[in-house]
Amino acid sequence: MADNHYKVIIIGSGPAGFTAALYTGRANLNPVIFEGMQPGGQLTITTEVENYPGFEHGIQGPELMDIMRKQVQRFGAKSIYKEITEVDFSKRPFILKTFEGEEYKADAVIISTGASAKLLGLESENKYMGYGVSACATCDGFFFKNQKVLVIGGGDTAMEEANFLTKYASEVIVIHRREEFRASKIMLERAKKNPKVKFLMNKVVKEVLGKEENGRKVMTGVILKDTKTGQTEELSADGLFIAIGHKPNTDLFKGILDMDETGYLKVKPGTTQTNIPGIFAAGDVADKTYRQAITAAGTGCMAAIDAERWLAEQEEL
Repeated sequence: MADNHYKVIIIGSGPAGFTAALYTGRANLNPVIFEGMQPGGQLTITTEVENYPGFEHGIQGPELMDIMRKQVQRFGAKSIYKEITEVDFSKRPFILKTFEGEEYKADAVIISTGASAKLLGLESENKYMGYGVSACATCDGFFFKNQKVLVIGGGDTAMEEANFLTKYASEVIVIHRREEFRASKIMLERAKKNPKVKFLMNKVVKEVLGKEENGRKVMTGVILKDTKTGQTEELSADGLFIAIGHKPNTDLFKGILDMDETGYLKVKPGTTQTNIPGIFAAGDVADKTYRQAITAAGTGCMAAIDAERWLAEQEEL
């Protein structure tokens, strides 16, 4: 291929991007992965990963991503630590431009830019992320056996996470800024019927509290502010789960690729094919239901196979 012209370019890394690179690499397609702003994706800010098959004793998120990266490079995949900020999918080869203005061409593109959990935007929240603060109950709930945890949010995700956490936690308190909930009636009722779930209404978290214990950061509680009176209070807790939604990282593709009202990319049923032939989507960027590392990896495999077959069909034309 000519300079900066590749058969397959993968935008975004993480389990989806790396698995797509593994399969396209083994198919001798010499993929290039643009790892972007968060090389390795969301797992690089996750400490312990215990629900990824093959690691009996669990593994650190960054370590898992590093292993995946080395594995794909073994099969000829190349990582570029730059961000794609502009795309032209109107003709083939597709054109992708980096923040620095460099231009790359691709015969097929796999998008695995992921989704980001919406956070509160507090410095203290960031400080204790992975040390008591989490944005994924199914990932981290297990670590809070017989402990008191808080869930922030008022939608279906918050109710679902609160119910899920009662499997492990001794007490789950849902904190919501209003009295009305966005959650569906059935999900709200399920949470209200659960004896372990309590509710604190008209409250917002102003600060996450914590301390150093044996050289390790530990969250100890939060400072809550009453949205009606403005009064603040301290609430002790072992964990804080933020469940105020996810935002898929798809701003780059607005007006180009079909997406739902939240911004998740739409794919044809049973495939990873977007509305533009030759452009595929894998992982959390197109998945608002499961959002797990293993499902992201699965769709990364699917996208690679879809891309490989599609490229073979183009050669036959």
